[in-house]
Amino acid sequence: MNRYPVWKYAIIVIALLVGAIYTLPNFFGEAPAVQVSSAKATVKVDGTTQVRVQQALAAAGITPVAITLDPNSVKVRLENGDTQLKAKDAVQKALVPDPSDPSYVVALNLLSASPKWLSALRAAPMYLGLDLRGGVHFMLQVDMQAALTKKAESFAGDLRSILREKNVRHAGISRNGQAIEVRFRDSETLAAAKGVIADQFPDLVVAETMEGTDYKLTGTIKPEAARRVQEQALKQNMVTLHNRINELGVAEPVIQQQGLDRIVVQLPGVQDTAKAKELLGRTATLEVRLVDESAEARAAEAGSGAVPFGDERFLERSGQPVIVKKQVLLTGENLTDAQPGFDSQTQEPTVNLTLDAKGSRIFKDVTRENVGKRMAILLFEKGKGEVVTAPVIRSEIGGGRVQISGRMSTVEANDTALLLRAGSLAAPMEIIEELTIGPTLGAENITKGFHSVAWGFAVICAFMAIYYMLFGVFSGIALAVNLLLLVAVLSMLQATLTLPGMAAMALALGMAIDSNVLINERVREELRSGASPQAAIQSGYDRAWATILDSNITTLIAGLALLAFGSGPVRGFAVVHCIGILTSMFSAVFFSRGLVNLWYGRKKKLKTVSIGTVWRPSGEGVITKAE
Repeated sequence: MNRYPVWKYAIIVIALLVGAIYTLPNFFGEAPAVQVSSAKATVKVDGTTQVRVQQALAAAGITPVAITLDPNSVKVRLENGDTQLKAKDAVQKALVPDPSDPSYVVALNLLSASPKWLSALRAAPMYLGLDLRGGVHFMLQVDMQAALTKKAESFAGDLRSILREKNVRHAGISRNGQAIEVRFRDSETLAAAKGVIADQFPDLVVAETMEGTDYKLTGTIKPEAARRVQEQALKQNMVTLHNRINELGVAEPVIQQQGLDRIVVQLPGVQDTAKAKELLGRTATLEVRLVDESAEARAAEAGSGAVPFGDERFLERSGQPVIVKKQVLLTGENLTDAQPGFDSQTQEPTVNLTLDAKGSRIFKDVTRENVGKRMAILLFEKGKGEVVTAPVIRSEIGGGRVQISGRMSTVEANDTALLLRAGSLAAPMEIIEELTIGPTLGAENITKGFHSVAWGFAVICAFMAIYYMLFGVFSGIALAVNLLLLVAVLSMLQATLTLPGMAAMALALGMAIDSNVLINERVREELRSGASPQAAIQSGYDRAWATILDSNITTLIAGLALLAFGSGPVRGFAVVHCIGILTSMFSAVFFSRGLVNLWYGRKKKLKTVSIGTVWRPSGEGVITKAE
């Protein structure tokens, strides 16, 4: 009656084995490490970098525990914190001879100390949040006025192009702060321009004034449009930061909006505040400008003359100077995608750009009007501009697809596409709050959280064993399996565990035991009704299942609501809460019944079960069912 087939026990054994393997890495903790990442788009972290790191450590007499090469970084695992600091200094000295122009970012980090055989099985510990692992916390203030100024500059450029297309002659377009000023010679042209602005620029409100003999239109951004610009700037900055930090290999960063103009960035495991700032500063900006082909510009390129007024001097990757005009034709805001590729004719590595509708129109006009001239594509990183390529415009280019090629390796094409995909900041930001949480404080938080879970588990198991005797012991074992599976699933999902997550884990234990209480009380009820022990066990589990399912589904719905609408610590709590509900249904019903069936199912003439005292409601005394 109460026997499991072999395949069900096989499922239980497999679940326990997988749970144990994927839970095990969490017990090895983390080891201090040094992480070497690229600080420039033109610098690649590869095997050569790894060899240089090894040589630097050997010269300093430091023996690392392990050195691994990831796609974006070299990570050196070390024995203790003192060795970590010495290793960082040695690697910094070897790889960054000029601190003012670093090619690499050398930062302190923490890595899993799991043995290689577990890593080979892809068993990794859960990511730990800032409060448990230590790391750095920044609050950044977004300069919304700069975002509005940048938008006004964009409107000024677009207005200039539209008026030229519509053949509306003006006496000059300028930007005064966040206002666009357009001058006209006569009222007829002024009226035509007002019609164009009303039709093409609904986000601008214009005012008409006289300035001497000229008519002047002053356009300002509408308040509702300004709010949209600020919201978009904040969102774009968050996406850019997230992409950039992810590309640099920082595990599980937290990037959240706070208020209307602030962004919170948390980088768990990064202990060096200065290096974390460098990580945040690594955002690339794309600009398209025309190359100045004049004789004065050529002389400036050769070093025999000054840079002409209205021009700037930048270097190509080969070191060759290029004189470009200051007027920016396109920026990274007009870019929707960037992918590496190869030229269909020359098979040279290229970067294929996709522009939005506005960028496509501007690029088509620029290439049509400047056939035979050179166009420079610049990449700005940390305030320093570099000419990626400066090709000659052969013909008009439409369709919104642009190909960058010329003197690029496959690695450089991949890196350039990566940086351009990460995007540019829509508005500058300033760090207004810094906080460093050391690994010591993180370890203390882990200890406290572990104690709360362990003591909660111990008290629950003791109570269940006293009140339900052997069935309580089975419930305690099922609770341990629930905890094992919960940690294993979180580890397999590489979820981030924070203090709220540990609180949810402790709460999950209390909620998980409810299912076993329902089952045990249902078995007791069947025994009170006079059912045989075997029939009481079967009926108890079968009838309790519907109640357990209903209660867990309603609780799961609440957890999913927290997951969908919450943020930050609330989401961390909700993830553990939802997974704990699912694992508890497996352990409390499927696994615990397997234990009961294994213990009692073999006995054909079962007379008593160890489930504590069974009270008769009619006052006829008590029946103690204990072995």
